[in-house]
Amino acid sequence: MTGLRWGILATGGIAHAFTSDLRTAGRDVRAVGSRRPDAAERFAREFAIPRAHGSYEELAADPDVDIVYVATPHPMHAEDALLCLEHGKHVLVEKSFTVNARQARAVQSAAAERGLLAMEAMWTRYLPHMRRIRALIADGALGEVRALFADHTQQISTDPTHRLNALELGGGALLDLGIYPVSFAWDILGAPMTVQAQARLGDTGADTEVATVFTHASGAVSTTLSSSRAAGPNTAHIVGTAGRIDIDRVWYTPTSFRLTAPDGTVVEDYVSEVDGRGMQFQALEAERLIAEGRRDGDLLPIAETVAIMGTLDEIRAQIGVRYSADDPAEGSADESAGD
Repeated sequence: MTGLRWGILATGGIAHAFTSDLRTAGRDVRAVGSRRPDAAERFAREFAIPRAHGSYEELAADPDVDIVYVATPHPMHAEDALLCLEHGKHVLVEKSFTVNARQARAVQSAAAERGLLAMEAMWTRYLPHMRRIRALIADGALGEVRALFADHTQQISTDPTHRLNALELGGGALLDLGIYPVSFAWDILGAPMTVQAQARLGDTGADTEVATVFTHASGAVSTTLSSSRAAGPNTAHIVGTAGRIDIDRVWYTPTSFRLTAPDGTVVEDYVSEVDGRGMQFQALEAERLIAEGRRDGDLLPIAETVAIMGTLDEIRAQIGVRYSADDPAEGSADESAGD
């Protein structure tokens, strides 16, 4: 095992996937923390982790941990990231980074004050096929990029208590699923100059479908669709004057894509070859930045993460979805959400 000493905060499904990929990449996982000691102990046994802590505070204070992966539900991200930063730990925070831009700025400021890395775990940006796509665009393979389309659509539980349907848990398709195509549009085309959004809300008031149209400084247009009630193609497309890139299902995971000329000729057929799910690449990037003495990255700077949260805030304002954390007087996390 090499690199930084990792701590895992929370023991849900995404924590399992990430830790499995850390092990695949031979990284050093030193500790796990949960608010339920039995859950921490089971997780530690599963992944051969030396230390199991029965609280997030104990994990944050562990002197043998350098960086913490924050894997709680997103209403708790700000609180848990700030806890770790206060104890001198770098943080890799699951997306959406926080519930809103105000919370994201608080984490950004705390990290800057302490000289620590705070990075959003938007793992798609670090995958090999996405790096190749950015290189092709930079080399002019698409000519002038005119449009982008992407969806993240799944059929998830209709149970009103499920976290995607519960407003008190930051529920809604946008923050959990829509963050992927919205961040993708930012990645390829930059900040949207205009934002238009329409949505369908469920019985709990959480968004079940959200469609967006952005215009960008170049004049390009991007559209996104997210849904928690219906499974769509989960593909993405970038269209330019000299060609197009079609990213296959599931576009935000290691997958294949084709670069196709306007006459239909396939110029490049790319197939990903990745061990595990591919979540290790973001961890490797975080370790590289810290080893180089850097506290921010180029692929997804913390300022861009904060700005993307601002875009999500604008979308929610347009579709009428509001969380208690949007009121500065309210707390940033729901204590019933963690594990």
